[in-house]
Amino acid sequence: MEINAELESYIEQHTEAEPEVLKALVRATHQQMLRPRMLSGNLQGQFLKMLCRLVGARRVLEIGTYTGYAAISMAMGLEDGGVVHTVDVNDELEDFTREYIRQSGMEERIVFHIGDACQVIPELDEVFDLVFIDADKRQYADYYRLVFDKVRPGGLIVADDVLWDGKVADCRQQDPQTRGILAFNDLVQADPRVENLLFPIRHGLMLIRKK
Repeated sequence: MEINAELESYIEQHTEAEPEVLKALVRATHQQMLRPRMLSGNLQGQFLKMLCRLVGARRVLEIGTYTGYAAISMAMGLEDGGVVHTVDVNDELEDFTREYIRQSGMEERIVFHIGDACQVIPELDEVFDLVFIDADKRQYADYYRLVFDKVRPGGLIVADDVLWDGKVADCRQQDPQTRGILAFNDLVQADPRVENLLFPIRHGLMLIRKK
């Protein structure tokens, strides 16, 4: 079924309302940032928050912060004492993102790391309940390998953009980002250590449960 604007509006009307601080974050991101379509948005944000609640998450890792929408959403769904570690390589976004984390009241629940995730992740001495991957598509398989042993049995890995605007089904697409997504999807599908399900939410979400 094609999701047109009318149906998308109906879906939003029957999903938990977007918090005011995240509405403000959306507006500011569209006004001040390049590529605002990278925002998670309310549907995906509520989905991630719900996942955190369902697994009773206390330790979450996000790879790819952008302006903080998903990190704030997941922090809102944590158990008391829970922490989201979020990593982004773009230090130019740091001041903007930290301000909205502050406004959200989630400062104590979010640890914001600036740097290359492939260097930051090995330094994190944590066992995660949930990992959300939404960064450089060329490195998805690398991120997966790096985080796998840091996810508890029964924990979740969620990867965004795994349909990549439909490019994954187009054999003519040979750009590095598409090849990265294809390699990641195939890696997960062939991994006997997990159960996986690909959802057509937004640009595609892969839900992966570690056995």
